Amino acid sequence: MSISRRIAMLFRVKANKALDRAEDPREVLDYSYEQQLEMVQKVRRGVADVATSRKRVGLQLTQLQLSAGKLQDQAQQALAAGREDLARAALIRRAAVISQISDLQEQQASLQAEEDKLTLASQRLEAKVGAFRTRKETIKAAYTAAEAETHVGEAVSGISEEMGGIEAAV
Repeated sequence: MSISRRIAMLFRVKANKALDRAEDPREVLDYSYEQQLEMVQKVRRGVADVATSRKRVGLQLTQLQLSAGKLQDQAQQALAAGREDLARAALIRRAAVISQISDLQEQQASLQAEEDKLTLASQRLEAKVGAFRTRKETIKAAYTAAEAETHVGEAVSGISEEMGGIEAAV
């Protein structure tokens, strides 16, 4: 093994050790929890976007249905006036509008299914994040307790060493 490789490996080992000491597991858990909350927010925004699109399609559908009704009325008025050509043109336009209505109804049903799917996914994600939060707090409490126990142990061993030194001096 060359000297440069050994130096590089030694540097990586020392850097890893320094990072391990600097890293607090409680902070890492809090960061992970924040990331999960952000994901929940993104899913909620997605659900809201799909709901907005579905409502927009619903409004377009209502307008087209009104338009189809008006075209039907126009066709009837044209027939009453003896203008079959105008009645035929109104009915042709009405048929096109009804085709658009059918397409929009399919799109609205698809958006509703997507919204339901995303809502269910959001609820499951929120439940998982809630469970993670509980585990996170439990782990943090256990880590804090272990850390305190270590400090107490160190203090007790320090007192024992001092007492040993005092006994030796006496």
